[in-house]
Amino acid sequence: MNRKAEDLEKDEFDAPPAEGGASNYGDQERKKKKSKTAKTRAWKGKDKKEKAGRRARRRDDGVPAAEGEDHEAGEPKAPRLPKRQCALLIGFCGTGYSGMQFQPNVPRTIEGVLFDALVKAGAVSQDNADDPVKVNLARAARTDAGVHAAGNIVSIKAITSIPDFVARINGLLPPEIRLWGFVRAQNSFNARIACDSRKYTYYFPSYILLPPKPGSGFDQASKHHGYGSDDSPLHTDVLLDNEFWKGHESSSKEEDLARKRAWRVNPSQVARLREIVSKFEGTHNFHNFTVGREFKDRSNQRHMKKIEVVDPVVYGDTEWISVLFHGQSFMLHQQRKMMTALVMTYRTGAPSDIIDELYSPRIVLVPKMPSLGLLLEEPVFESYNGRMAIINDKLDPSDPAYRPPIDFDLYRDQIIKFKDDFIYKNMREVEDQTGLFDAWIRMVDTYAGNDLLYFNSKGTVPEAAVIEKGVKRDNPFREKRKFNMTGFAATTEDKSEEKLQEDEDEDDEGSIDKQELAEKEDNIF
Repeated sequence: MNRKAEDLEKDEFDAPPAEGGASNYGDQERKKKKSKTAKTRAWKGKDKKEKAGRRARRRDDGVPAAEGEDHEAGEPKAPRLPKRQCALLIGFCGTGYSGMQFQPNVPRTIEGVLFDALVKAGAVSQDNADDPVKVNLARAARTDAGVHAAGNIVSIKAITSIPDFVARINGLLPPEIRLWGFVRAQNSFNARIACDSRKYTYYFPSYILLPPKPGSGFDQASKHHGYGSDDSPLHTDVLLDNEFWKGHESSSKEEDLARKRAWRVNPSQVARLREIVSKFEGTHNFHNFTVGREFKDRSNQRHMKKIEVVDPVVYGDTEWISVLFHGQSFMLHQQRKMMTALVMTYRTGAPSDIIDELYSPRIVLVPKMPSLGLLLEEPVFESYNGRMAIINDKLDPSDPAYRPPIDFDLYRDQIIKFKDDFIYKNMREVEDQTGLFDAWIRMVDTYAGNDLLYFNSKGTVPEAAVIEKGVKRDNPFREKRKFNMTGFAATTEDKSEEKLQEDEDEDDEGSIDKQELAEKEDNIF
C-alpha cells in the first residue's frame, strides 16, 4: 500500500536511564557537546541534583515528584517506550487557576496540572518530567487566569500504550479538568499552528443592557457634553426601557439589583443586539480592542468569521444572554472589549456605526467586561482534518499510518454536562451571590470623565474622548482587578467605593511588551 512520506513517521523512544543516573539520551547529547557553544555545554553539564531541583521547582501545583521519579544507581533500567505525537482534547473550569499556559514559578496552571498527571500516569517519562518543552507541549488557544474552556487541544509527544489511557489520566486530574479523548497526530502537528479558528462564548445577565441610571456620573458627563440620551432616535419603548428608572432615581443599589434581575428583553431588543454585533464580522483593525498595539501594527488585523447572539434564557431570577464569537484568532482581552462595545452601544442608544469608528486610527479606551462570562468553546481544525481525510482515504483505521480527525462532537454529551455542572453553574452562582455584573455596570456608570463619551446617541467620537499617547488625561477611566476574577474570593463587595477606586488594574497601555503580548494571544498574523 502506498503511503505519503509524512505518514511513515518513526516512533520516538524515551531512553531508559543508564547506571549512575545517566540516560542513553544523555550519552547522545554528550557526543554532540563539541559542536555546542560554551554556554550550552555548561547547561548540558549540570549535575543530577540541579536537574532534580528544576523538576521540583517546575511543579506549579505544589505536588511533590512521584515516588521513584529519580533513578538510583544500580536500579534496573526502565523499558524503552514509544512516544507518539498526539492531540489531547480537554476541557476545564478555570476558576482558581492562573490561566491555561504553563509558566515557571506561576502557581496552578491548567497545563501544569495536566502535565503532572501525564507524568504520574507514565505518559511522560521521568527523563522528560522536568520540562514540558521536551515533549513539544503546545495549546491551540490560550486562556487567561480564571477563564474556562469546554474544549481545547494540547499537542504533546506522549506514551500512549498505557491501558485505559483516558480513564487513567482523568483519575489523576481534579474533577474541574477533563481529558475528553486523544488522537494520534502527525509528528509535525502543533496545536497552535494547525488551528484554523477559535470559538468563544460570552455569557451575561441581560439587565446590564438597561440605560444608565439618571443622575449617575456617566449620565451627567454625557449631558454636559451635549450627548444626553433623551434625543436619541433609538430610545423607544421597543429598544430601550426608558420607564425602568422613573420613580426610582434615588433607590439603593440593592433595590435596583432586585428590579434589574426581574427585567426581561423582548425580541426586538435581541434583534438590535444582532444588528450591532454584525459590525464585528469580517476583517478589521482591532487595535482599540486590546492593549499595547499601535494602529499600524499588522497583527491588529483579525478576521471574525461569525458572531451570533443566542436567544435569552432564564435561570433562577436572572435572564442570561450568550454571544458566540467565531474568529480566526484573538488578541489579548479582545472578546471582553468587544462585549463592552456591544453592551455600551446598545444601552446608550448609540448608532451601530460607532463600532466602525473604533477601527479608525484614533485611540480610545474600551473597558473590559468581567472575565466571569468568557468561555472557550473549542478550537477548529478544518484544514488539518481535510488533509488527514485525503491521507486516510485508502487506509483502514487500524493501519498505524491512519490519523483520526480532531472532533469534539464525539464527546458532545459529556461536554454539555460538564459545562452545566462546572462552568455555567459557577458563573451563575458567582453572579447570584455577589452581583458581579451589576458591580461592573455601576462602576462604568459612576465614571464622570471623558474617556467613554464616544458612546453617545450621535455616533461620533468627540475629541475629548480621544487618547493621545504621552498626554496625561484628567480623570482617566480606571478598571478594577476584581473583574478579572471568576471565583468568590475576589468578588465579595466588602470595600468602600474609595477602596475600590484604589483597586486598579495594572494591565494598561505600555505595561506589556510585544513579546509578552504574543505569548498571551491565540495567534499572531
